[in-house]
Amino acid sequence: MVQTHILGYPRIGAARELKKAQEAYWLGEIPQQQLLRVGAEIRRENWQAQSEAGLNFVTVGDFAWYDQVLNHSQMFGVLGQRFVEGAADNTLDQYFRQARGRAPSGQPVAANAMTKWFDTNYHYLVPEFSTDQEFSLDSTWLLDEVREAQSQGYAAKPVVIGPLTYLWLGRGVDNALELLPEILPCYTELFSQLAEQNVDWVQVDEPILGLDLPDEWRNAFDRAYQQIAHAGAGMKLLLATYFSPLRENLPLAFSLPVSGVHIDCVRAPEELQAAVELTDENRVLSAGVLNGRNVWRADLEKWQCILKPLAEQLGERLWLSASCSLLHSPVDLESEVSLPDDQKQKLAYSRQKLQELAQLQQLLCGESTAAGASVEGITQSRSIAERLQDSWRTQRYQERAAVQKKRWQLPLLPTTTIGSFPQTDLLRKVRRQFRSGEISASDYRGHLRAEIAEAIRRQEILGLDVLVHGEAERNDMVEYFGEQLEGFVHTGNGWVQSYGSRCVKPPIIFGDISRPKAMTVEWSSYAQSLTSKPVKGMLTGPVTILNWSFPREDIHRSETCLQIAQALHEEVLDLEAAGIGIIQIDEPALREGVPLRESEHEDYFAWAVACFRYTCSEVKAETQIHTHMCYSNFNAIMEAIVSLDADVITIESSRSDLRLLSAFADRNGGYPNEIGPGVYDIHSPNVPEREELVDRLKKIAEVVPVQRLWVNPDCGLKTRSWAEVGSSLLNMVEAARAVRTELA
Repeated sequence: MVQTHILGYPRIGAARELKKAQEAYWLGEIPQQQLLRVGAEIRRENWQAQSEAGLNFVTVGDFAWYDQVLNHSQMFGVLGQRFVEGAADNTLDQYFRQARGRAPSGQPVAANAMTKWFDTNYHYLVPEFSTDQEFSLDSTWLLDEVREAQSQGYAAKPVVIGPLTYLWLGRGVDNALELLPEILPCYTELFSQLAEQNVDWVQVDEPILGLDLPDEWRNAFDRAYQQIAHAGAGMKLLLATYFSPLRENLPLAFSLPVSGVHIDCVRAPEELQAAVELTDENRVLSAGVLNGRNVWRADLEKWQCILKPLAEQLGERLWLSASCSLLHSPVDLESEVSLPDDQKQKLAYSRQKLQELAQLQQLLCGESTAAGASVEGITQSRSIAERLQDSWRTQRYQERAAVQKKRWQLPLLPTTTIGSFPQTDLLRKVRRQFRSGEISASDYRGHLRAEIAEAIRRQEILGLDVLVHGEAERNDMVEYFGEQLEGFVHTGNGWVQSYGSRCVKPPIIFGDISRPKAMTVEWSSYAQSLTSKPVKGMLTGPVTILNWSFPREDIHRSETCLQIAQALHEEVLDLEAAGIGIIQIDEPALREGVPLRESEHEDYFAWAVACFRYTCSEVKAETQIHTHMCYSNFNAIMEAIVSLDADVITIESSRSDLRLLSAFADRNGGYPNEIGPGVYDIHSPNVPEREELVDRLKKIAEVVPVQRLWVNPDCGLKTRSWAEVGSSLLNMVEAARAVRTELA
């Protein structure tokens, strides 16, 4: 009989219990013991859901107080030197100091860098290695969770990030692979400890096998796994890969001394048969057949047709699973009380995916067979790039820049923000009251206008040069636009974790997309009427709306992206007609949408970049177009970023200690237009000192000519308090003025 399991489950709780407890603990509203109880209850519910669905194992070790990569850094003793000073008085607070720069105990400190987990919207904390790095094992948290699951009667399958992937994810040394001999003893000791805990299977995640790896990294797999495979006598290793086809690494994965291999059959269905042929009689094949990153119900009859002969061939050595961890899916569809039944019937959240695995297992054990199912890929008509060949603006940047400089008369090092301002408790309360019908549309609009007026007032007091309206009307930078556009469906509880306690609720793209009316013009126009300074119009770009939604699976993603771009094109022209002369079109998800295989990059960028350009292709030369990107490896996509042809780009750079900025330097080819590197980290509650910002700006000015340099925070300020925002922005403006004076 085929077996069932999953690679991981959402850890936020069905009602975001973890988020609420985390934030209450950080504010000192609950003791640590209460936070620990919330985590234990979430784990208990997750394991119970897997058990009730009949899964053969429950996955353990997928829970994290902030991030699973940070869990491993803590387990292996990877701690930056700055965290040693002013250390917290307990392990969990020290963990939070690394994650967010501050905890209830210990001194404030610069947090670890954060970036995207492969091609997802999940952010992980980057391991910080040093040239004299020493590793040490403290597996207490993982062993405790294994014992916790076993005490509740479950067969625990711990999940561990593999040594090659963990090293690949880190920074701080020229070649992290040189640290492999140093970290392997920690893995062998860990697996020995798990074997002593009577663990039968350990899942070892090595998603970098889906990348175009250098030969030295590919060659390192065999010697690494030869060393660790036999650490736990009788314990079996399941090598897990996901997010990408394995291609040349498929034989490598099956050649390693492991007892099973998991492959992503959603991203690479064409590799399933080859994987079967590579699966010898002593090995398990885990097939990820349910999409762990989308919310549509699976075509179980199709998979029955495909898997039936494989089940007969492999028997219990065929394991069924989701393509990847369900971390990227909402928790439970039953929590959706407002979705119409005809829509709910097409959807499956994480809990429903567990049920789908059980149903598929039953189908494969029965005698019935399904009619032939097509497994052909989605085809396109004409490519989006071909249809948008004329998406470039009429005037080249140098011509536009001269016109814009004359129109705006901005000072050297102009200051601005990325767009959003704090979403206060009062604002959230008023939004809930409006949605529940407790207050009228007129009252709600009046409150939003008051919030916008207050945001403009504060910015003028602070002395910012280019203002924003603050986005008080927006619950989320993607969900808001989804609510304004036709073709989207919105959920009440479709939350997924983005990082730490930050959760987002991606809209679901159900049909063709169009714009029935203007979406932002009213609010931007009102804000501009309150000040003589320019106010940016704020839009989320087409690629980001696509990548941060749950997309359709019946048409190519590029077709949906073009539909969104056409809607935004109309919005941009309406903003310009209303007198908004600076328009920011954010594309923070451009990088995360890049396929993991380089051979697929050209096609992706061809349509993604063309869709962005099309949104603003018809604006006048004097209209200045901004874009924003964050938490990405910019070096790898610099050509595409330049091709966006935005007049100004703002980027995240402070957590990376400005290392990411090197890609934009003139000496490296760089970004030829204007740029605003983030000068302080908005994801930390720490307020940057004025002198610190002055020093940072001077360092930036060594890389980017000051004539093209803007001054701004890393990202939007929605999640911060006004007290933090006011102090931070004041220091930022004063620092810009000081450097401006010095350079004048």
